[in-house]
Amino acid sequence: MKLQRKVPIVLLTAAALTVTGCAQSERESGDTGSDAASGEFKDTFTFGAAGAPKLFDPFYATDGETFRVTRQMHQGLLGVKEGSADVQPELAESWEPSADGLTWTFKLKQGVKFSDGEPFNAEAVCANFTRMFEQTGAGQTAAEYWGYFFGSFSDKPEGSLFKSCQAQDESTAVVQITRATSSFPTILSLDSFSMQSPKAMEAGNANNVQAAGEGFTYPEYAMNPVGVGPYKLEKYDEANKTVTLVANDTYYGEQPKTAKLVFKIIPDESTRRQELQAGSIDGYDLPNPVDWAGLEEEGNKVEIRPAFNILYMGLNPKKNEKLKDLKVRQALYHALNREQMVQSQLPEGAKVASQFMPETVSGYNTELQPYAYDPEKAKALLKEAGAEGMTLQFAFPTDVTRPYMPDPQKIHDAFKKDLEAVGVKVEVVSKPWNGGYLDDVNNDNYDAWLLGWTGDYNAADNFLGTFFSNLESNDFQTDVMPWGKTLSDDLKKADAIVDEAEREAAYQTINQQIAEEYLPGLPISHSPPALVTSDKVSGLVASPLTAETFNNVTVAK
Repeated sequence: MKLQRKVPIVLLTAAALTVTGCAQSERESGDTGSDAASGEFKDTFTFGAAGAPKLFDPFYATDGETFRVTRQMHQGLLGVKEGSADVQPELAESWEPSADGLTWTFKLKQGVKFSDGEPFNAEAVCANFTRMFEQTGAGQTAAEYWGYFFGSFSDKPEGSLFKSCQAQDESTAVVQITRATSSFPTILSLDSFSMQSPKAMEAGNANNVQAAGEGFTYPEYAMNPVGVGPYKLEKYDEANKTVTLVANDTYYGEQPKTAKLVFKIIPDESTRRQELQAGSIDGYDLPNPVDWAGLEEEGNKVEIRPAFNILYMGLNPKKNEKLKDLKVRQALYHALNREQMVQSQLPEGAKVASQFMPETVSGYNTELQPYAYDPEKAKALLKEAGAEGMTLQFAFPTDVTRPYMPDPQKIHDAFKKDLEAVGVKVEVVSKPWNGGYLDDVNNDNYDAWLLGWTGDYNAADNFLGTFFSNLESNDFQTDVMPWGKTLSDDLKKADAIVDEAEREAAYQTINQQIAEEYLPGLPISHSPPALVTSDKVSGLVASPLTAETFNNVTVAK
């Protein structure tokens, strides 16, 4: 997800999957033991995390800091090839669609067990789909990824992509969907749809999510879930801000090369760098771009990922009526000096955005130009709309660094100054990333806010569809806009187009409409984030999706 793409990202369409369905997993069963036992390496890899995990059940997770941890403990039917964004077999060894693309047969890896010793089989697969599909109440709101990608739940089956799952035999699961889409089964590589132990979920009442103020309370299971990955949770020490994982001795593949992972939560980037220098951590994500050269001079390894993301300013026309006016939204866009922000605060290779997806994604419209920085035009548009002197509540997150947003407050400060320069009164709001900010965004509590998205796979639907397809539930509140349903319907139609050239053209048209006619939010920039480790670390492969796995990492003594 970052920088000039050197590794092509492959979206496996139904046709491509028919050809590649018999591909075998690169994972080999068997335990070769831990290299740490040789005495040449430390038995612990300590990573500096930019934020605290929200929980450890990936189904309800929504943010990168949580997925960084859950990814080490859980796996799905499909996975992503290390160092790329190419989809590959994981717990499913192969898959094949019916002629109409509505029935998918998954041949499962055999001999796999969950970390509680329970077998992974077709019944377990269907139990997981049933659990996800049959969410009720607050669980439906908490399960954002299911809502984004599958549409709805069992109480509204007419809106759901998922239809049913049957265990044909122990190693064969048959999944039916309701419509052909370029995204299935690729979406099964997402962390949220990882397989978990049905026995443990039932015992832990895994679906017992309750609304609590602006957020949720989760069952005990969510803090100690059971997956099939190379690691399992040992403890989460909130007081000392550490998460400790240990090797899963029931793992079907090679045992991890380092027996223990410790995630040390250090929100401040400068503090993460100091701890790396002191040797108290072995690496961290998202080093400040101004530190890259210095980190390398100190002998560290700095891996720069391709820019496969989007930073945007979200807008909520339901909360602030003035934002329903296109002229007001255009005025805010013209007020932002994005070029200066990119040059002063983002790393080399960052770009001003013209649309809600990076240029490497099929459907990107090369004819669109970014809105120009033009304060006078912004003032004129506000005057035409009768919105001179309007007040805008504008929020940013604290205690976090994101791939598309290295320093949220500095970016917010720059844009606040720009907005005030054209007469907008800015009411500043901030909350910790996993301490209220994301909940507030989900609950429509801000007029405007800074947020972003790192792609899960290379498809326009993973960007535009994630933001705007679900008319009933999206952060931009497009349901109150006269064009909201049209945009939602057009995105669903585009995603269902089988011909790649036709689908690409449809998304190019939609991108133009979003930029010129709708402008539901303001795309800001694309930024290449980095990952840094000490020179003692080997085996860590940077992911274009910021989806690194740590089971092959070693740390020299």
